Amino acid sequence: MTLETKKSVFVELGKFLSQFSEETSARKATVLNNDLFFDDFIKLIKLSQSHNGWYTPEQVYFSIHSWAKALTEENLGKWLSSYEIDSATPKKIALILAGNIPLVGFHDFLSVLITGNSVLVKTSSNDQHLLPFLAKYIISIEPEFLEKITFVEGKLEHFDAVIATGSNNTARYFEYYFKDKPSIIRKSRNSIAVLKGTESKEQLIALGEDIFRYFGLGCRNVSKLFVPKGYTFEAFFEAIFAYQEVIHYEKYANNYDYNKAVFLMSNFKLLDNGFLTLKEDKSHASPISSVFYEFYDNIDDLQTRLSSESEQLQCIVSDKLIENSIPFGQTQQPNLWDYADNVDTISFLLTI
Repeated sequence: MTLETKKSVFVELGKFLSQFSEETSARKATVLNNDLFFDDFIKLIKLSQSHNGWYTPEQVYFSIHSWAKALTEENLGKWLSSYEIDSATPKKIALILAGNIPLVGFHDFLSVLITGNSVLVKTSSNDQHLLPFLAKYIISIEPEFLEKITFVEGKLEHFDAVIATGSNNTARYFEYYFKDKPSIIRKSRNSIAVLKGTESKEQLIALGEDIFRYFGLGCRNVSKLFVPKGYTFEAFFEAIFAYQEVIHYEKYANNYDYNKAVFLMSNFKLLDNGFLTLKEDKSHASPISSVFYEFYDNIDDLQTRLSSESEQLQCIVSDKLIENSIPFGQTQQPNLWDYADNVDTISFLLTI
């Protein structure tokens, strides 16, 4: 398969995914193999919450829509233009995927196949259905992919390199177990936002998207705010009131009640609006339904600190306050070239 053939297959997948949305899903006559896959995908989306309680239709549709936007001929071309891919010798790459948000491992899956390698996938028990379905779709478009895609339930064997994603604890296990293999081992990371105190209501509403999308379960979700000394949170709370419906989701509400109770029993001072608690804390990792905050005096000093903590951070959100930060509302819409942990997956795959 040439690179152009592989790209065309994923463009077709993008067209297939573009048909589905929470408001309405409609067949497009130009999409390939809809007769085989359209209705079944609708059924799978509806069943996703029974497979994983956090995978509500809204969240699954958002992930599908994000990948539909990413998988275009223009985006794939821009992403891959700087690599020499067709000259690489194919390898078998093992993937150990997380399951915190829908299709969280798709970028690794795409990267392995687009570089001409074979993939050996161990899905998370929390996300066992969406990726195998999409694999069947691309195989239906290009049957040569059948020999390049394997899903395994047991022990991973006979592979050349591994990409594994997990917590800090599982990462230590991965690093030991795969010490003799080329690897990318991803640990826990968090995302933060740096405010200057003059953000518009629209920017703060967009920040709410960074906080509440996927219920805050992703490493790209903002879990910590840095605010200037003397900052008051009235404007922030007013803006994020748009997300109040989140408290009506039982799993989120249970986390809110539990974490709030733990904080109060520990006599922590909290700011609370009925569906989100704010706690002053130096840690970047806050529990679900809570965001930590910390005051800063000098933005240059904060920039220096964040640079030193870069290995703990996935995204930094700000209004151009911090170098390489991204705009409010964009954390869960990365480009194909926005690599997790800033590790270039394609370069890794081309050099093993």
